[in-house]
Amino acid sequence: MEALKDLHCEPPETLPGPMDATACTRAAEELHEDWTLDLDSGRISRELRFADYYQTMAFVNAVAWVAHQQDHHPDMEVHFNRCVVHFSTHAVGGLSRNDFICAARIDALFV
Repeated sequence: MEALKDLHCEPPETLPGPMDATACTRAAEELHEDWTLDLDSGRISRELRFADYYQTMAFVNAVAWVAHQQDHHPDMEVHFNRCVVHFSTHAVGGLSRNDFICAARIDALFV
């Protein structure tokens, strides 16, 4: 099976709907352990900490590049030395494979 980080997001109009809890749990197991799966809100989140504002902004720009390449955009909370990234697929009203693909690509930034 191909790694999540090597897959590409699908256009939201082609998605069948939100993933069920079992599929979400299985996909979350492929991500870094710091990702939090919230089935009630239909999103995954991860907080990342950095040494300073410059490193935080470099990370935010890297996430923006991933989001642009995949045409799938997270919500982000940006602070001086940390950033919280939230993925959800609004078009399906919950989590889709696209969320986990982008999360895996963000994880790959730290390899």
